[in-house]
Amino acid sequence: MEWPNHTEAWRAWREALSGHRMHHAWLFAGKAGLGKHDFALAAARELVSEDGIAQPEGAHPDILVLTYLPKDEKEEKKREEGKPYETKRSISVAQIRQMQQRLNTRPTLGSRRAVIIDPADDMERGASNALLKSLEEPPQGTFFLLVTHRPARLLPTIRSRCRLLRFPTIGADQIERLLAQEAPQASAPDRAAAIAAAGGSFGSALNFLEMDLGEVANALRSLLAEPDTTFEQRGRLTKAIGPRPDRNRIQAILELARALVAEQAATATPQTRPGLVETHAALVELAGQAPTYNFDAGLLVGEIGGLLARATEASERANV
Repeated sequence: MEWPNHTEAWRAWREALSGHRMHHAWLFAGKAGLGKHDFALAAARELVSEDGIAQPEGAHPDILVLTYLPKDEKEEKKREEGKPYETKRSISVAQIRQMQQRLNTRPTLGSRRAVIIDPADDMERGASNALLKSLEEPPQGTFFLLVTHRPARLLPTIRSRCRLLRFPTIGADQIERLLAQEAPQASAPDRAAAIAAAGGSFGSALNFLEMDLGEVANALRSLLAEPDTTFEQRGRLTKAIGPRPDRNRIQAILELARALVAEQAATATPQTRPGLVETHAALVELAGQAPTYNFDAGLLVGEIGGLLARATEASERANV
């Protein structure tokens, strides 16, 4: 698909690619669901392509992609069979070491090789330290493309060695057009609800529809609307989320909660805004921790509900 928010990124990338000296490390930054992975793959292909050398249609031997591996052998088998599979929670130091071993050889087809790490902000600490050595002394012809949703989680020394390319959010009209292409079965009201909750992220809007998050969004909004003194709204949220939500659903709900809190904070009074800003920061921290720590899903759902309920109670006190 064609991403409407990539125009400036392509201009900057191709300008650098046509220059005399291409920077060896790039940081593709922006919230989740903005097509950064698609951009990285397409940009890597442009980078490694050379005149007179035939390029494969599918997987490219000179483009290495590091991302979450299957959780265990059972999940690995599912991946091999083309089935949905559960992944590990981070990118390990072993993956970085294995990649570095590959860099000891020359590229297969041409003179350039691209390494994509997605998401780079979910590398283990040891993996980050190992990668830093490659960024400090990059092998000839090797370029690193780091995809990140939360660049502040990366080591400052990694950020300082990368050229930053930011990806903007997408307008509501543009998301509507994309949803009409990618989710034509969704009703107009469902698409409108998805767009309202997405915070400018097409990926979040699509997740909203695919995961049927309408009731979750309503429960979150209810928690933000009035104090939940009887815990009724938190119970409604727990029911809407479901008894055993997987990690992808939890992440989508965290992104949804952040977007709704940010939306409310934008129109809040000076008295109530600080509590919403604090809640948003707590949700950002929780979203960053969730992929890498072994949270109990039920406790995590309770934490989300509790954060929103406390924000509403603080707002009520500020208005007294």
